[in-house]
Amino acid sequence: MPPESEVRALNQSRWLSIVGIGEDGVKGLGDNARDAIAAAAFVFGGKRHLELASSLITGESRPWSTPFDPAMRDVVALRGKRVCVLASGDPFCFGVGATLSRHVPADEFVSYPSSSAFSLAASRLGWPLQEIETVSLHGRPLDLIRPLLHPGRRVIALTSDERGPAELAALLTESGFGKSQLTVLEALGGEAERIRKVQADEFALQDINVLNVVAIDVAANGPARVLPLGFGLDDALFEHDGQITKREIRALTLSALSPRRDELLWDIGAGSGSIGIEWMLADPSMKAIAIEAHPERAARIRRNASSFGVPGLVVVEGEAPSALNGLSPPDAIFIGGGGSEPGVFETAAAALKSGGRLVANAVTLEMEAVLLTAKATLGGSLIRMDVSRASPVGSMQGWKPAMPVTQWTWTKGTEP
Repeated sequence: MPPESEVRALNQSRWLSIVGIGEDGVKGLGDNARDAIAAAAFVFGGKRHLELASSLITGESRPWSTPFDPAMRDVVALRGKRVCVLASGDPFCFGVGATLSRHVPADEFVSYPSSSAFSLAASRLGWPLQEIETVSLHGRPLDLIRPLLHPGRRVIALTSDERGPAELAALLTESGFGKSQLTVLEALGGEAERIRKVQADEFALQDINVLNVVAIDVAANGPARVLPLGFGLDDALFEHDGQITKREIRALTLSALSPRRDELLWDIGAGSGSIGIEWMLADPSMKAIAIEAHPERAARIRRNASSFGVPGLVVVEGEAPSALNGLSPPDAIFIGGGGSEPGVFETAAAALKSGGRLVANAVTLEMEAVLLTAKATLGGSLIRMDVSRASPVGSMQGWKPAMPVTQWTWTKGTEP
């Protein structure tokens, strides 16, 4: 390790300091964090943070503007001056540090984190962090917790305000997880710290501190809405009008799309949104845009996205190919509906990133002709999928075949 004098010189050469501060205020800060606050000509933070650090501040206090500026223009405008930004706990755990790092290179700042709310909660409960799920619902949709609700699992959720625990309890109860045990941990690390336990369907806590996290021992009562891992979720979990890529075909389609972290999917002719939803469920970093021409189906896709805990699914209401104009270039494309319309296939293939995957399904002869032409001109692979389901034949059972599906899969850049 470099000598302490070298570390000190390196930190002094960086104009921006990011200091994580807890509810215990300056008492919980190390010497370097204290020095960073005291030496700053400008100190940014929320009003609460500025009050907690007021005894150390010698420069100008700058409360965050309202509304909050994610571009951090006020901070960046002071580049080269001694600036300190105060944050809650660990600035890089769902904090302002992540926002700052998009605008300030890492070699221009030094960070002094404190314990995150997740770390404090886990330490109070004796829950190993590596064995539980954590999610921030602070300023984000409550639905994000839905994919994490598996019986027997533990979840720690950071809420937005004093209403958050009750809203979370209501969501759990409505989804069939009313028997889950909730631990509401308030003002962790401060003089007002308080920890209370309650069952979700019996939630009646009052006077909850605005600063709180909720720990959940997930338990189901009856037929809870559990979202299984893997592809091919039960069709009954989706709201649809019959326009849905059926479970077995969906599993094979998503396998062909081969999701990779941080990728963007275009789901053209999205119907119920099932492909884009399962794509996003594969990993929190996944993004998807559902393109759907019918207003009722577009509204249904939005409802499905919320109920599956992926409210970030973007729905574009309009007909392809015109609805594709101006969209961010995709890493993968699925064409499930409208692919035989003029220009749709060509526009999609042109927009796909090099190395991206395009998967198209056909149940009509017209769309199958498009895929046969694509195979002849671009290469790729064709498969035919036939699924039969057992159904009554009088007093007995027999196989009832579904419509066969032809699927073409192509990776851009592999043309013959």
